[in-house]
Amino acid sequence: MVITVLIVDDSKLARIVAAKALAALQPEWDRVEAGNAREALTILSERKIDLAMIDFNMPEKDGLELATEIRSSHPTMPIAVITANIQDEVIARAREVNATFVSKPLTEDGLRGFISGAALRLRSSAA
Repeated sequence: MVITVLIVDDSKLARIVAAKALAALQPEWDRVEAGNAREALTILSERKIDLAMIDFNMPEKDGLELATEIRSSHPTMPIAVITANIQDEVIARAREVNATFVSKPLTEDGLRGFISGAALRLRSSAA
């Protein structure tokens, strides 16, 4: 089963860092990138995406707004909201939309819990 991950961040450098950390943990997973929420929603409408890693601070629509929109059409998709904005309110809002909060700077260790849990959920739902 091929797993496809959508990485959404307005920073190209941040997308590279996220893709590198993901590749170190799950080298066989495919990665698709979007630079903003609009691109992400277009990609989601055009192809099968299994999980999403979304930056919180983006222009137009923040990562939690995007996660909420994704959740309405993909209720079981594992979603990580990634941010350096470590405030209780942001963490609580991520939980409200059933998303995992992952802090920046993004590292393999920081991403490992989300990726392990997502892999387990995806295997379970495929079985």
